[in-house]
Amino acid sequence: MMSLIWAVLDDAIFSAIPAVGFAMVFNVPRRFLPYCALAGALGHGSRTLWLSAGLPIEWATFLAAALVGVVTIGFAKRHLAPPLMYAVAAIIPMIPGTYAFNTVIALVQLTAQSHVSAELTTEVISNGLKTVFILGALSVGLAMPSLLYFRSRPII
Repeated sequence: MMSLIWAVLDDAIFSAIPAVGFAMVFNVPRRFLPYCALAGALGHGSRTLWLSAGLPIEWATFLAAALVGVVTIGFAKRHLAPPLMYAVAAIIPMIPGTYAFNTVIALVQLTAQSHVSAELTTEVISNGLKTVFILGALSVGLAMPSLLYFRSRPII
């Protein structure tokens, strides 16, 4: 149990750093940088927690992105700023770069061979679909709280 807490804290701390870095790239005002770091740490840390609970990475990413969406709406209401100012920087550390990289490498290896390899084809399809589903989970998970919160009509 203690190792899980340390793993989540470690992941949260080391994901807050790129969240602040990307917020600086996007010219977020300096006074809002700690909130971007907090949103990034909460998102990535919660994804690590849900992954350790046994959820697939796509669902864990969806839930973490939804949490980031809810938290950034709260920050936006408090500071009268757009929620995307916090959310984009917080979501970027969860982009599936490893899966996309492995897809491209396997695709290059597949095209360099004279015959089609079943292992490389499986790797391309598996990593490619995982990349697409994680990106979809990020976008839908981030958009859903805003769509529900800023509704002009009642749901029912």
